[in-house]
Amino acid sequence: MMFCRTILILFLALGLGSTGIAQVGLVNTSNSPFAKMHTMGINDVQWTSGFWKERFDVCRDVMLPELWRTYTSDTICHAFRNFKVAAGLDTGRFRGPSFHDGDFYKTLEAAAAMFAATRDPKIGSMMDEAIRVISLAQRADGYVYTKNIIEQKKTGRSLTFDDVLGFEAYNFGHLMTAAAIHYRATGKRTLLDVAEKAANFLVEFYAGATPEQARNAICPSHYMGLTELYRTTLNKKYLDLVIHLMLIRGTVEGTDDNSDRVLFRNMKKVNGHAVRANYLFAGAADLFAETGDPALKAALDSLWSNVTNTKLYITGGCGALYDGVSVDGTSYKPDTVQKIHQSYGRDFQLPNLTAHNETCANIGNVLWNWRMFLLTGDAKYIDVLELSLYNSVLSGVGLKGKDYFYTNPLASSSAFPYHMRWEGGRQAYISKSNCCPPNAVRTIAEVQHYQYSLQGNAVFVNMYSGNRLSARLDNGDSIQLEQSTDYPWSGRVMIRFLNASSHAKINLRIPDWCKSFTVAVNGVKQGIKTGSNGFLQLQRAWEKNDKIILDLAMPVILIESNPLVEESRNQAAVKRGPLVYCLESSDIKTATVFNYAIAAGASFVAKDILIEQARLKALETNFLLVSTAPWKGQLYREVISEKIQRNARLIPYFAWANRGRTDMTVWLPLIR
Repeated sequence: MMFCRTILILFLALGLGSTGIAQVGLVNTSNSPFAKMHTMGINDVQWTSGFWKERFDVCRDVMLPELWRTYTSDTICHAFRNFKVAAGLDTGRFRGPSFHDGDFYKTLEAAAAMFAATRDPKIGSMMDEAIRVISLAQRADGYVYTKNIIEQKKTGRSLTFDDVLGFEAYNFGHLMTAAAIHYRATGKRTLLDVAEKAANFLVEFYAGATPEQARNAICPSHYMGLTELYRTTLNKKYLDLVIHLMLIRGTVEGTDDNSDRVLFRNMKKVNGHAVRANYLFAGAADLFAETGDPALKAALDSLWSNVTNTKLYITGGCGALYDGVSVDGTSYKPDTVQKIHQSYGRDFQLPNLTAHNETCANIGNVLWNWRMFLLTGDAKYIDVLELSLYNSVLSGVGLKGKDYFYTNPLASSSAFPYHMRWEGGRQAYISKSNCCPPNAVRTIAEVQHYQYSLQGNAVFVNMYSGNRLSARLDNGDSIQLEQSTDYPWSGRVMIRFLNASSHAKINLRIPDWCKSFTVAVNGVKQGIKTGSNGFLQLQRAWEKNDKIILDLAMPVILIESNPLVEESRNQAAVKRGPLVYCLESSDIKTATVFNYAIAAGASFVAKDILIEQARLKALETNFLLVSTAPWKGQLYREVISEKIQRNARLIPYFAWANRGRTDMTVWLPLIR
């Protein structure tokens, strides 16, 4: 009996159900002492209808199968073949970028998340075979990085973390995250065993590594990965390693580009590579959830304020610059500037045509804000998460689910005088750097896990979508909810109780864009105000079939930027609910999108449309055409007064560039 009780306690600690399958979500904060919120189980939320069900179906039927085909191909992408060569199952050399392993792990994570939702045995078999090959590629000491393993077999040279700009740690981190999700989805330890061996290698390696070697932290997904592995296995040495790595970060000469010019706890602003920075911030938030180190939280708060108040695009995009120079030089030579790339710029530096906004950076912003919400329970982080998710993350995937963006600018012009890397149309495989497609696919496969969270016996409804929730409160009570809504096209949300729940407190997020709302329970309006955390709370003895109706006013509004953002001064962007809209050349008949100005008092008509069979809501309004005369090689000319009105429609930003190569703009000249 004592043995059985011990096993039961271990199952509960690891978050395992009676089947042995983990009943925790993507980020398991169930036992994190400094996280206020807990995540739902990996199977607790199922899509039923509406926007995210439609996107999920495309992910299931197109995105994931196409991505898997691409990443296991020997001709398009050599990521999986590299594992086979490293395992001795094939011959040849390493092909592709050094982060190819990590991209395959992201693909594997997407498959695991999809398996959790669908229980599709075909996906299970695909993963089993991939994991078999990965385990064979792994060295006996736990090291697994196909580029170096293949090279070592050819030359006999043992190369390990020899390149400070290498992606070994990045690859290890995505392995650990994928392993945790795979274990929670399947109950199998196959990939988790590989990840633990890899983590044990890191523990031993870093015990004797110099700070210079430990600086190998490009896109430091291993902070998130190691912490999640600790939460999954309860092996504290993985958490201790993250603490060690964070403490020595910035103790040797670093750069803004890698966000290691100073100690993390001394960072106030961010100026470097946006993916690297956002992954770092998400990892630091994970670490604070376990340690409560106040210096980490202080830095995170300062950095979040810097990004959201001076560096975040209206679409939630991150990373204004393709290339630039370090704002502050290096740590030891402050008078010397260095190159930065794909990076945050200075405060209020937000160009439109040349905006970089890598899809991976925008996903990193989602990861960071989700963890900040779990720490605090403050809806402001979900506001940013939702903004990025609906706009600058979804824009990274074509509506058909077959092609992708690496960058997500806020304007595009065929008349632009020079070419940008990764500019223009979508691509099925981005040959220079295909890291964004697997990141986008895993994110869309996992969106359901952001919908709810728990705090004691309180259920927090973070986002609105057609879904069904079946979960357990901290007191053991079961709660089953069904949410029906056409959000984001409509602000009306109905939540129905599928069982009685006498103790549940239901907390509804009121988005920051919503200035007016009503809430009713079984037809009776409730006079409840939003709390300081951005949620309103409903508490009663809930009966089966009780209904909550939330109506969020969702008018079309015009947004202007701080005048210090010179690229959008005296312009306006159109927003409705969480969606940012844009004007695309496919929807106008005369002039260019840059000739269309909008009046401050413009009225809009919402119209249901289809683009590539995706259901959308467009906005029609009257514009005033300005400066339509052609420019004939001039730099300046006298102002031409014109008063030509044209009716045109705007579409959601995420849906642009699905009708071929087009011009597009989010910001429009404003007529007050």
